[in-house]
Amino acid sequence: MAAPCETDTDTDSDTEAGTEASEPRERDTPEDIVLEAPANGLAFHPARNLLAAGDVDGDVFVFEYSCREGETKELWSSGHHLKSCRDLAFSEDGRKLITVSKDKAIHILDVEQGRLDKRISKAHGVAINSLLLVDEHLLATGDDSGRIRLWDQRKESPIMDLRHHEEYIADMALDSAKKMLLTASGDGCLGVFNIKRHRFELLSEAQNGDLTSVTLMKRGKKVACGSSEGTIYLFNWNGFGATSDRFALKAESVDCMVPVTDNLLCTGSTDGIIRAVNILPNRVVGSVGQHAGEPVEQLALSHCGQLLASSGHDHRLKFWNMTELRSVVVDDYRKRKKKGGQLQALSSKAWGMDDFFAGLKEEEATVPAPVDDDEEESEDSD
Repeated sequence: MAAPCETDTDTDSDTEAGTEASEPRERDTPEDIVLEAPANGLAFHPARNLLAAGDVDGDVFVFEYSCREGETKELWSSGHHLKSCRDLAFSEDGRKLITVSKDKAIHILDVEQGRLDKRISKAHGVAINSLLLVDEHLLATGDDSGRIRLWDQRKESPIMDLRHHEEYIADMALDSAKKMLLTASGDGCLGVFNIKRHRFELLSEAQNGDLTSVTLMKRGKKVACGSSEGTIYLFNWNGFGATSDRFALKAESVDCMVPVTDNLLCTGSTDGIIRAVNILPNRVVGSVGQHAGEPVEQLALSHCGQLLASSGHDHRLKFWNMTELRSVVVDDYRKRKKKGGQLQALSSKAWGMDDFFAGLKEEEATVPAPVDDDEEESEDSD
């Protein structure tokens, strides 16, 4: 049985706190984790309260997190990669942690012991940038040259090897049938690969800037791609040649994103802000939080869906409570937006508090507000 995420808010009164001074204080989220270097890769365990991170020095860490103050701790670390760890993921059963690196290697680690169980030292000819687990045995990797490889962990050589992108593979996604692999590339194209038949299907027309991230939304009917230009591009399923809609966040970039519900996703940007975005109708719902003054590198959602983790160039792993975001209704948000005009804070730590710079309020004037309704909404809204 999956361990429940601990996200209870501290509601004790001063009197109760005094009488129970020996009890660890309950927090809204786990405490920040500070690393020696920025983390590129970030992944939650599928059942336990564990968070894995891989940093630019090649080190991999696994932490056990808790909302009880002082109880978040490092379980183990691994320094087997020779260069930056670019991406990582837990296996479906949670027993293995798979990592990929700039050193061109794939590592498979035992989660309990932190032991290196398997290494494919020259998995690609150039640095590996992206990783996606397909099932218990299969995984896909994408490298800096635009090459995609499909691996069976029981074999030493790839079972599919294709290169149709001209630039690095930034991110990958899979349909529910685990048949079609979607790739976002630095060449601005969305790629489609049939991994059941081991063949290339098509590339979309090139968009402005690099495509940095890709995810499925709206029960798999829509594909959303983030871009280095701060725009989210939407494609219809089976309509990958050209976009069906585009949504400019007025952010500096959309460097990473993760779906929270079927309609809502969170994006991380070079400006440090973590935005909550509704897809169709397209709305910037508000701010979940930020790494003040530092780019957001990666986002991940916990197994229970109540916690979002983010890594930034400030060397911190931060946690954000998703409870308020999940309760947001787009129509209600639109009414509030017309009255206020400020980007709505969707967590207790958004816009300041202890872990943000004292001058943060000056930055609020530069936070992009949602564009007008006519520009945001798609003509083919579901």
